[in-house]
Amino acid sequence: MKKVNNIYKALTVICSASLILGCERGLSEEVEFASFPNNGDIFTDAPVGLTDEFFISFDPAAGANTEGFGTDDNVAFEGRSSIRIDVPSPNDPNGNFIGGIFLDRGDGRDLSGFDALTFWAKGSTTAAVGLVGFGNDFEENKFSVGQSNIQLSTDWRKYTIPIPDPSKLIQERGLFAFSAGGLDVVDTVPNGNEIGFTFWIDELRFEKLGTVAQPRPRIFGGANLTEQAFTGSTILVSGLSQTFNLEDGSNSTVGLAPSYFDFESSNLDVAIVNELGEITIIGEGTATITAQLAGVLAEGSLEISTSGGLDPAPTPMQPQANVLSVFSDAYTNVVTPNFTPGFGGSTTEASVSSNGGDEFVTYANNNFTGILFDDNPIDASAMQFMHVDIYVQEASTSSIEFQIRDIGANQTINTNVNNGFPELDDVDFRFTATGLTPGQWTSFEIPLSGDLATQKNNLGAIILVGGPDFILDNIYFYSN
Repeated sequence: MKKVNNIYKALTVICSASLILGCERGLSEEVEFASFPNNGDIFTDAPVGLTDEFFISFDPAAGANTEGFGTDDNVAFEGRSSIRIDVPSPNDPNGNFIGGIFLDRGDGRDLSGFDALTFWAKGSTTAAVGLVGFGNDFEENKFSVGQSNIQLSTDWRKYTIPIPDPSKLIQERGLFAFSAGGLDVVDTVPNGNEIGFTFWIDELRFEKLGTVAQPRPRIFGGANLTEQAFTGSTILVSGLSQTFNLEDGSNSTVGLAPSYFDFESSNLDVAIVNELGEITIIGEGTATITAQLAGVLAEGSLEISTSGGLDPAPTPMQPQANVLSVFSDAYTNVVTPNFTPGFGGSTTEASVSSNGGDEFVTYANNNFTGILFDDNPIDASAMQFMHVDIYVQEASTSSIEFQIRDIGANQTINTNVNNGFPELDDVDFRFTATGLTPGQWTSFEIPLSGDLATQKNNLGAIILVGGPDFILDNIYFYSN
C-alpha cells in the first residue's frame, strides 16, 4: 500500500526534565502551513492551470481511445470554444471507449471553498456518458468521486456533481475525469452493436452553489449486514455513496472513495478499520462497523462475528496450462468476476475477504445469486471440469446448487422468469454440492456435461442457489 504524505506533519517533542525545564512552548504564531491556489475554473474557452497534456487518457492497452479528444471553436455554450469528445464505436481500431483525467499543473488546488463540480454539456444524440467526476490523479485517487450515466440532451444543459466533503480537498490535483462508450440502440447489454457519438463540455469549474443540501451518505449500499469472519482476514467496506438534494429538487448520488468517511469499530479488540475502508479482524468476538461523512451518520453497517482463524483452502495441483481460472490465488484469472450481480429478489450478502494474502468469497443469507463474467465470457471448449472449494461453518448448510451457464452467441443471460431455466441460445449444467462438513474445506470436481457437453464456448455465469452461508475459493475450469 502506498504511503500517504499528509500536508500537516505530525510533530513530536520529547521533553526531558533532566535536560530541559518547562518545555511548554507551542508552535510559533509565525508558523505558516502550506496553502494552495483556490481557483475553481478548469476550462473556460481554454484550459485553466492544467498540465500541458490537458487530457491524460486512460490506458490504451485497456481499450482507451486517445484520438477522440479535442476542442471545438465552432461550438460553445459561452464564449468561443468548448471541449469536444468523439466517443468511438466498439470496432474502432484506436480503442472502443474514451476516457481520462485533467490534472492541475501545480501541486494541487484548495477546493474546500466549493460544494460542487459543474459544467454545461450537450450531445449529438441523447446518449449517456458512463462516468464523470473528479479526484482521480492516477496515483492514490484518495478523494475520487464519480457519477454514473449522465444523460445528455441535444441542447445545452448544466450538470452538477456534488462534493461529498469539501474540507477534505485542500490539495487536489485530479480536477476532472470522464469515461464514455458507444450508444446501444438495441438493448442495454454491451455486445458490439453500439454506435459512436459526440458530446461537448463547456464552462467546466468548481462552484460554491449553496444549494447542495440534505446529505445522505451510505456504506454497504445502506444495508445493515452481518458476516462471519475469521481472525487475520480483511474485508473491504463496499457500497459507498453520497446523495444530495439539488436546487431543482432532484437527487444526485455519487460514488466516492473511502477516505471521505470516518469509519468506526464498536470493538477494537475484534476489528479495526482504516481510512481506506479496510477492515482487519484481529480477535474473537463481535464488532459493528459504522461510518460518518462530514458529521452525518451513514446508512448501513456491518456486524462481524469471529471465533478464530480460517485455514486456507487446499492448494490446487493442476498446471496453469490446463486451467482457465475464475477466482484463485494459485492461477492467473482470465476474468474479473462480479460476485454481486444484484438479482431481483436475492437476499444474498457477498464479499471478498483475504487471510494472509489468500482471497476467498464469503456468502451469507443466500437464496440465489450469481458469479458473472461481465463482458468477458470464457471459451471452455477444451475444458472438462469446474473445480470449487467450499467451506461451511455450521451444519445448517447441507447443500449448494451450482448452475454453470453458457450464455450463447448473443452473450446475454436469457432466463425463463417462470421456471428459472435458460432459454433462447442459453444452456446450463446443474450440480448440487452435498456432504459438506462444518469447519473444513470440501473440494468438488464438477463435470461440464449435460447440455454443456456440446456448448461451452461462451460460459458467462455460475448461478448459486441455497446454502445459505458458505465460503468459496479456487473456482476454475480445467482439463486433465
